Amino acid sequence: MVGKEKLVMIYFLINIILVNFAWAEEDEVINPSKLEMFVDVLPDMPRIKGFDFAHDSPVPTNLNIGMYQKLWKFHRDLPATPVFAYGTTKENATVPGPTIEALHGIHTHIKWINYLPSKHILPWDPTIPTATPHKRKGIPTVVHLHGGVDEPQSDGHSGAWFTARFKDRGPSWTRKTYNYHNLQHPGTLWYHDHAMGLTRVNLLAGLVGAYVIRQPSLERPLGLPYDEEFDRPLVVFDRSFNKDGSIYMDPKGNNPTIHPQWQPEYFGDAIVVNGKAWPYMTVRRRRYRFRIINASNARFFNFSIDNGLKFVHVGSDTTYIEKPITTSSFVLAPSEIADVVVDFSKSKSKSAILTNSAAYPYPSGDPVNAANSKVMKFIIKSEHEADTSTIPKKLIKYPPPSLSATGALTRHIALYEYTSPIDEPTHLYINGLSYEAPATETPKVGTTEIWNVINLTEDNHPLHIHLGLFVVLDQTELVDVDKFKECMSKYNDAIKCGVHKYAVGRKTEVPAHEKGWKNVFKMMPGHITKIHVRFSYIHSNESYPFDATAEPGYVYHCHILDHEDNAMMRPLKFTH
Repeated sequence: MVGKEKLVMIYFLINIILVNFAWAEEDEVINPSKLEMFVDVLPDMPRIKGFDFAHDSPVPTNLNIGMYQKLWKFHRDLPATPVFAYGTTKENATVPGPTIEALHGIHTHIKWINYLPSKHILPWDPTIPTATPHKRKGIPTVVHLHGGVDEPQSDGHSGAWFTARFKDRGPSWTRKTYNYHNLQHPGTLWYHDHAMGLTRVNLLAGLVGAYVIRQPSLERPLGLPYDEEFDRPLVVFDRSFNKDGSIYMDPKGNNPTIHPQWQPEYFGDAIVVNGKAWPYMTVRRRRYRFRIINASNARFFNFSIDNGLKFVHVGSDTTYIEKPITTSSFVLAPSEIADVVVDFSKSKSKSAILTNSAAYPYPSGDPVNAANSKVMKFIIKSEHEADTSTIPKKLIKYPPPSLSATGALTRHIALYEYTSPIDEPTHLYINGLSYEAPATETPKVGTTEIWNVINLTEDNHPLHIHLGLFVVLDQTELVDVDKFKECMSKYNDAIKCGVHKYAVGRKTEVPAHEKGWKNVFKMMPGHITKIHVRFSYIHSNESYPFDATAEPGYVYHCHILDHEDNAMMRPLKFTH
């Protein structure tokens, strides 16, 4: 039986290599300079209410949202692109998917239905830990609500995948319909695929969308832009395209004899916002609120506006910050969210371009080029108008973590990258452990912990913790890092290796707009980042109304998707 399984795998790998060779032979990547910028209008994605009404009061609702293969126009001059898209029907499915608007305290029940074909539209690699249907037919998918505070069965566990019409199911699958409680603080979330080993390709194919929890009684008195026209999610990601319009993904791995297809990072030169490459938006001379979601696989953005307009930050990830913070630019890692207000009445020009200056890979990779340094254009109307929105002096203050939490459990979380003899990355681990190794992070529900995240790699890793939220306390450079890394590679024990002797370098201030509660943060290379993690509601400090200890549990991981897939992700199991 073992021999037969080996033969099946060898046959499977040969087919993958042949298919990838055909991809490489047939495809021609389009030069982004051939696509004129700012010719497509920025779409506002369809909005779906995550609640209903009964007797004039909001009540829970049930939604059916499917995943479909269809054609999508990313640019006026680009042929239609085969994509995977979320929608209530195939006809109205979009990339990104519809914006789901939920109400605080009102449950939203969503049945996510896979209508995808048996074969993927992008190359993928079976040699990394991957969701594999039993008969190797069908595309595994599972939806994670990023930033959601919900039970494990509705969290979109990477092993809870399912194929078309639930024909095949992963080992952690539990239910068809997910229950989103929406009992947490109001803010911006996003939903995306989370299938083991396929997250990077399923998101590249288009499976992303915005989700907003609103609490009008708390938010409207703030006076911020809140109506549909002036409060806009912007889902930003990068793609490369072939001349036939299809999405380009390198079919050959950086270590092809080890991983035929896997690459450590995906970067595309076309910057896509709400499903259009380099779109434009006509704006009035007033304040607009933009909930900017970085849905890229690996690209960091350093946003600024070329005519000098400022960003006023009102939220970071899913939470409001305590008071508005004004910046000229800011860095947004993959999966991070910036909730900002831009006042176009202050513009001295009739147009402005949202630009990007982040190197890739971040922070020490290639500089931006003419294509990926531009994001979108704002065309600003000439007429001035009255604006009833305001920027309050104070926003929402959540109870801060107790910095004297001497009783809090302290953990050391080390990030590793492993390379081949040709010094190319082969895989990435957290704490030197594969994803399949038994859980070592087992917090008690309702507690807080201190995590010291030690980045022993040369990349910045956006670390995302499911269910929990955290405040970043400090970032300290490691001195004599090669010596410390040598010890950690041998013993994988920060205490035994005397981390305190090395964590004495330069401290980097946490940006003011990121000092509040977050679920993702950029872990600087060669640094130890101390975070205070809370496993309860931050607005009330109450415990969860569901059993967080239930199977299949949760995970935490790097949100560079190519890293997460191979296999910079670990289980997070809660105890009572």
